[in-house]
Formats: sequence, C-alpha cells, structure tokens
Amino acid sequence: MTDEPDEVDDRAEGTDDLDEQPQRGGNRRAVLTTVLAATAVVAVLLSGLIGYRMGNSTPGDNSVEAGFARDMQTHHQQAVEMSFIIRDKTSDEAIRTLAYDIITSQQQQMGQMYGWLQVWGLPQTGSRPPMAWMAGGHGGMRMGGASSASPGSSNPETSSAMPGMATPAQLQQLRDVKGKAADRLFLQLMIRHHQGGLDMAQAVQGRTKVRAVTVLASAIETAQTAEIAQMKKMLADRPATT
Repeated sequence: MTDEPDEVDDRAEGTDDLDEQPQRGGNRRAVLTTVLAATAVVAVLLSGLIGYRMGNSTPGDNSVEAGFARDMQTHHQQAVEMSFIIRDKTSDEAIRTLAYDIITSQQQQMGQMYGWLQVWGLPQTGSRPPMAWMAGGHGGMRMGGASSASPGSSNPETSSAMPGMATPAQLQQLRDVKGKAADRLFLQLMIRHHQGGLDMAQAVQGRTKVRAVTVLASAIETAQTAEIAQMKKMLADRPATT
C-alpha cells in the first residue's frame, strides 16, 4: 500500500452521525450471528449434494481445500469487522453502501466455506500453520509453530501470515479516527485486504480439482477485483485534508 494513512486532525467531523453508533454497535453481533447461521445452513444443504457427487475425492484435513476454507473464513471475517466499524461511524453514504455490500457478500461466502468443512467431516480448525496450503506462494508466510486459527481470529501471528491482513494497531486506529480520515483509512486498508484475498483466491484455483472450491474462488476473484477498482476511485475522489 503506497498511500500512507492520513494524520488525524479532523476528529470533530461526523460527530452527529456518531450519536447513532451505540445502538448500531449493539445490534452488530446479533446480525453477524444470524446471517452466519443462516448462510451456514444453506451452504451445508448445497454442499451436501456436492459432497455426495465427490465420492472418494472428499478433501482431507491437511488438504489445500480445507486450508483455503479455514484461512479464507478468517480473512473474510476481518473484512466484515472493518466494514462494521466504518458502517457504524461514517456519514458518507457511498462508503456505508460499500461496507454493507462487503458485509453481506463475505458473510455469505463464509457460510459456504463453513458448510464445506462440515460436509467433509472436518473441524473448523486444523493442526497446520495458517497459509500452509499456499506454500511457496506468499512471501510473508510462516511455516512452523502455530496452529491454524479459528475463523475470525485476531491473533497477530495469524494476521501476519495472511496476505493483506490489517494489524491490531491498524484496526484500533480505524476505530479511533473520525470523519473523512476514517473513510480514507478504511479504503486504504480494504484495498490492501482485497489484494491479499485475490492472492489466496488465485492460488487455490491452481491447486484444487474440487469444482465447488474453484467456482467460489473465481467469484471472489471477480468481485474483489471490481471492488478494488471501485475503492481506488473512491479514495482518489476523497483526497486527504490539509
């Protein structure tokens, strides 16, 4: 990411909109839980047919497919978290709409991947390090020591192992800043996050023969490529204040 986060000198901006934040924040976890539960149920039903057709080719615990499903859930969860943060504080309707789109689409995709693991008879966590399935494909990947984190983990080691993930300090900065500075920081972090997601989606397509995985990874690649272009334009349209 070449565009460094702006210095925060406009903390007074958007304070009227922030009056609504406690109520929105209080509903956030309930919305997330409900949507994830619903999408997981649908994904299990759909993936059941896929699993039946796959027969003896069902992926194993250390497979590329299982690693991708676990790691991409974790990756998506951070995008959802950042989107909830900005949705609850921005006064920019275009930013809010983008955040809503990311929340809904990535929660649905998380449900699909959760469903795959259930149908494959695999746990949601594994014994291999994060990104081990993408060995050789990500320069910052750690190959030893830590176990795969659960979806939504904020473990700094897990974050550093995955391309595009924001650090805990950057997430805290996003919570703290206000107004246009928050909008710009969200776009900067999400552009990089999406680029990391593209790396993962492209990598798995060259490593799997499971059609369901290829179809979802291709959909992620298409959607996030379009959203990166959209966010770059939005960032250019919202220059830093002096």
